[in-house]
Amino acid sequence: MGKKYDFDYIVIGSGPAGTAAALNLVGGKRRICLIEGRFFGGSNLNTLDVPFMAALDFSHTYDRIRDFPEIKNQDLNFNLPTINARKLKTVIAAGGNDKKIYEDAGITCIKGFANFIDSHTVAVGDKKYTASNFILATGSELKAIEIAGTNIVKYHTPETAIRIKRLPKVLAVVGAGSTGCEIAEYYSELGVKTFIFESADRLLPREDAEVGEVMLDYFMQRMNITPLINAKVISLEQDEFSKRVIFMQDNTEKMVRVEEIILATGIQPIMDCGLENAGVKYKNSGIVVDKYFATSAKNIYAVGDCLGKESSTERAYQEGLTLANNLTSKAKTAVNYNGFTRVTRTMPEVATVGFNEEDLIKRDRKFKKALVRLNEITASKIYNNEFGFVKLLADKNDHILGATIVAPNASSMIGELALAIRHNHTAIELASTPHIMNDYNYAIKLAAKALLKKR
Repeated sequence: MGKKYDFDYIVIGSGPAGTAAALNLVGGKRRICLIEGRFFGGSNLNTLDVPFMAALDFSHTYDRIRDFPEIKNQDLNFNLPTINARKLKTVIAAGGNDKKIYEDAGITCIKGFANFIDSHTVAVGDKKYTASNFILATGSELKAIEIAGTNIVKYHTPETAIRIKRLPKVLAVVGAGSTGCEIAEYYSELGVKTFIFESADRLLPREDAEVGEVMLDYFMQRMNITPLINAKVISLEQDEFSKRVIFMQDNTEKMVRVEEIILATGIQPIMDCGLENAGVKYKNSGIVVDKYFATSAKNIYAVGDCLGKESSTERAYQEGLTLANNLTSKAKTAVNYNGFTRVTRTMPEVATVGFNEEDLIKRDRKFKKALVRLNEITASKIYNNEFGFVKLLADKNDHILGATIVAPNASSMIGELALAIRHNHTAIELASTPHIMNDYNYAIKLAAKALLKKR
């Protein structure tokens, strides 16, 4: 008889990857344990995506109402504590930090940070737990900050950024990726003068150049935001009156005074759980796994953001689900990543799927493109918005390779293009599909037709 362990599987981390794995491993006589160091449900549910979306839902609505000509000069006030309370209420309603869903499924829940003693044992505080197998779903955290003064100046991270209790008059956001742009727009829509710093040559540097151009114009023309691109923040300072952001731009050292500073400098995988003791190989970029999520230790697997790849709630969930199905059915199924989208919930939203131009150029793949700006269609006149576009990339046979949408409802529009990419559809299939003429998604039809003209 083999050695007995406390559990068949211990899952470390209860974000989307860990939750999917744990809940789908339940069954038969399997003993499942879920260890969580912070909030059950993970940061997506408790501190980032869900509360961010609730906050942005209010700020976007408030800003749009104020912009209606019929009520533009009306005095519309809001109460910040009430907004913060709504965010908390939303998290609770969505099941934030609630382990009942796991316990009702028969999963043992343990609160605390796990560290490996060996490949079959972890310590949580002064207690030890053993398992035949482990699944690492430890997620990610704010990337190590290489800015002088961060050990002295009080700053906010994305997790604390939307919990500020008093609105500052002037605020700085360091980092103009997806999270940084969302935070900057949220506070600008609430009336805060906002500076956003980006060391790259455009906002949202992961996206195509046209995205950065549109968002730069939108921030400068519609928002109370000053974008500072090609601006490398080198230090933070503070006195009794204000905080200062010191940065280099055009080979010149410059300074901005603000009341609050938010660092949105990217994320890194969480791997400080004694991986060496378990024989799990990793790099600075993340835990090393094969396409079936097996690590170098034969009984340990890893999924989600701790792999250091594309950060996405949907990808992480699918990885956890696929791994659990493989383990319970003894299958060998790899995740099909075609069609997973990336969304920035600014207004307008930015949504991308598949390859962008830089991806295809790096892979030396030939492609053609079509871009239709929203100001070319009727919907922009109806909704008084001319910022945005639909961009499609296709191969020589018109198969869709990638898409980028900048539009108020881009997150809804992108689903059609995710389907097209996942199932290898062509521009003619998109162009021949009926679209609502007086809506933004009509730009998809026009872009597909424009691709066909490039034959």
